[in-house]
Amino acid sequence: MKPTFLYHLLTLALLLCGMVMPSLQAQPYKNPSLSPEERTADLLQRMTLEEKIAQIRHIHSWNIFEEQELNKSKLQEFVGDLCWGFVEGFPLTGENCHRHMRHIQEYMLNHTRLGIPIFTVAEALHGSVHEGSTIYPQNIALASTFNPELAYLRATEISKELHYQGINQILAPCIDVVRDLRWGRIEESYGEDPYLNGIFAYKEAKGYLDNGISPMLKHYGAHGNPLGGLNLASVHCGIGELHDVYLQPFKKVITSLPIQAVMSAYNSWNRVPNSSSYYLLTEILRNRWRFQGYVYSDWGAIDMLHTFQHTASSQTEAAIQAISAGLDVEASSECFPHLIAMVKEKKIDEKLIDKAVSRVLLAKFRMGLFEDPYGEKYEAQSLHSRENIRVARQIADESTVLLKNDKGLLPLNLSELNSIAVIGPNANQVQFGDYTWSRTNKDGVTPLEGIRKLTEPFGIQIRYAQGCSMMSLDTIHIASAVEAARQSDVAILFCGSSSASLARDYNETNCGEGFDLADLALTGAQGKLIKAIHATGKPVILVLVTGKPFSIAWEKKHIPAILIQWYAGEQEGSSIANILFGKTNPSGHLTVSFPQSSGHLPAYYNYLPTDRGFYHKPGSYEQPGRDYVFSSPGPLWAFGHGLTYTTFNYTDMQIQQSVDSIKVFVTVKNTGRWAGKAVPQLYVRDVFSSISTPVKQLKAFNKVALEPGETTRVPLHFAVQDLALTDEAGKTMVEPGSFEIMIGDASDHILLKQTISIGQNMAVSPCSIKEQLPEEIGKGNIIHIKGVVRDVQATPVDKVEIYSTAQQQVIGVTDQNGKYFIDAPEDDVLVFCKSGYLDEKVNVDRKNDIQITIRNKMVFP
Repeated sequence: MKPTFLYHLLTLALLLCGMVMPSLQAQPYKNPSLSPEERTADLLQRMTLEEKIAQIRHIHSWNIFEEQELNKSKLQEFVGDLCWGFVEGFPLTGENCHRHMRHIQEYMLNHTRLGIPIFTVAEALHGSVHEGSTIYPQNIALASTFNPELAYLRATEISKELHYQGINQILAPCIDVVRDLRWGRIEESYGEDPYLNGIFAYKEAKGYLDNGISPMLKHYGAHGNPLGGLNLASVHCGIGELHDVYLQPFKKVITSLPIQAVMSAYNSWNRVPNSSSYYLLTEILRNRWRFQGYVYSDWGAIDMLHTFQHTASSQTEAAIQAISAGLDVEASSECFPHLIAMVKEKKIDEKLIDKAVSRVLLAKFRMGLFEDPYGEKYEAQSLHSRENIRVARQIADESTVLLKNDKGLLPLNLSELNSIAVIGPNANQVQFGDYTWSRTNKDGVTPLEGIRKLTEPFGIQIRYAQGCSMMSLDTIHIASAVEAARQSDVAILFCGSSSASLARDYNETNCGEGFDLADLALTGAQGKLIKAIHATGKPVILVLVTGKPFSIAWEKKHIPAILIQWYAGEQEGSSIANILFGKTNPSGHLTVSFPQSSGHLPAYYNYLPTDRGFYHKPGSYEQPGRDYVFSSPGPLWAFGHGLTYTTFNYTDMQIQQSVDSIKVFVTVKNTGRWAGKAVPQLYVRDVFSSISTPVKQLKAFNKVALEPGETTRVPLHFAVQDLALTDEAGKTMVEPGSFEIMIGDASDHILLKQTISIGQNMAVSPCSIKEQLPEEIGKGNIIHIKGVVRDVQATPVDKVEIYSTAQQQVIGVTDQNGKYFIDAPEDDVLVFCKSGYLDEKVNVDRKNDIQITIRNKMVFP
């Protein structure tokens, strides 16, 4: 009996194994040992059409939440057994995100047919938008630090809070190059320079990727120069400007990092909506740059093709336009559901849907969601840690820009003051900027609070008066502010702008998304308040707490000390107090130029040689001139400007030139009495070119801390490919010729110059090279070929294998300096390969010297 029992038991076990094993084998998408591409292909072929459409759509908070609570019945009813692509809970507090996002993820994994994890989405432009999160300085402030490491550090700290909240996909960073300063969204950007934007975008995006959060680059397309400065207005420019200005930051990040998500812009470029532009979304983004992630619509953008741009006669047509162009994911509109009927009626090919779905699935596999759907492998703390606050404060300290400081009025000496008047609409009001969860003083430190706390031990009397509103022309309270100034030793004025909090409070707002200005003069009665306080004869310090530049020509002429404190986050008051009283030496520099007036727009520094006048005889009413009869065309303060309480000397500029990189060194000495941070900036001018190029363009910068009397040697390096221009045929290349290298501490304050020569044409983008068929190559003469392989930051890469397509073997390897020397057919196709990098193909095309840029490859978690 016993052997019979064991026999039957063994038979049953084998039968059970036979039932289980095919099931496991039939679901390769759950096998982490397979590649993301293999897993995506397997999962895609298992999905119904309805499941596919759900995967490229969004669950919004109003679908499943009631106030702060998840309605589980609504969730089950809305989702059913379909795995959706994305979910958000913008109105939730951080703690409620922590509670609910995990439950939603659990539902997707355990109560849907295929168990596909969902992207949990949050806005996190400068901190998560959920209550209780740390509020960091706005993007315009971050870039003004000229310290890209702070972008990485901020992203690292924000990631910790996002993981605590159960978030894995953010709708940030915003990397638009801005050109029209009337636009309300200036504050969200890094500024007017494409190179600076690219550096900060790279560092911030890498900070998120290294910490398990998927960043979404926005807003893809020409966006930062809307017609009339009005949000969502169209942008008109040539192909060259599109690529060399507006798309340059996107190109840098996408071709350097494993970015999985890009957001399309609402507006149109040259009459074609960005959200339905095949040229932008497919030809450039995917075919030329080889982007493999998904494109996500800005909220409601697909429906706007029908209701706003009027290129589509219905929601169905809008959906077809968008997905055909290469826009994969729909947010906050109901167009994509119409695609189901279109497929079933055979009016569109289901393969079009498959392409979009596969991009979303591939991103989920690459971001590790299937193995770690809750982000448990990454550090997740409670909200608002000490390190969060420390980083927010450091960015605030390094971002404030000292524009003017006549006769060393700043810093103020605490031992010499008995009383201070603190005046203005932003003196006793926090200003965090758009895309935050609060506008209330309890969630941050106001300038008045910071000043009071710092001066209290010295017994200094503080007299506060609001003076006026920035949203009203009423001047009734200016008199009380004047009286406060008269009774005090010095007056500190806090004026500027005010932005909304996302989806919460839009009252009393004159800056931010959808709040654009026709005039860049200070709003309300602020100008009258400043003049009245100046008329008291007391020393006056003006601090603009703002998200955008204002035209303050009168103030520049009459007010002795002026600072710009971009929206500096929750520590703004403590930071500005320490700067005013010398405990912190300001080190910020402008990333946007300040115009003299709205009529002086555009004001950006990297203008074409023809664009600041021909006669160069600026006039005034006392002596009228030409170009502008009564004014100069220049800005009040130019890009890169920023003073400190100390002084720096720049000497001994040296240039080391190689075939693919330029290494520049300059000696910087602190010649003042204060410890401080210098920001040497390197600009380049293409002396003569086939198309008109800017008078100067930033190509390198650094930030160094120096004690009084200390000297240091500062490197300012850049790649030759950074000198490329794009013509109107879309061809990008470095033209041979002379280039002037300039070093200064602002774009309009150049201290050292040298001219170098670049001797040959150099194609910049190997991605655009067309592949040849194997039978068409290998028939030419054998030639000697040399070159250097470098990464995207111009660093030589060793041990790169060079594979000959014609000979079907590796024919060379780069040395420790990235150099190689090979013999190959003149019509060969070479492939440059190394683990951790993308393969780079290039046609020999009879060239004896081939320089290669090899790009980083995705490292899977």
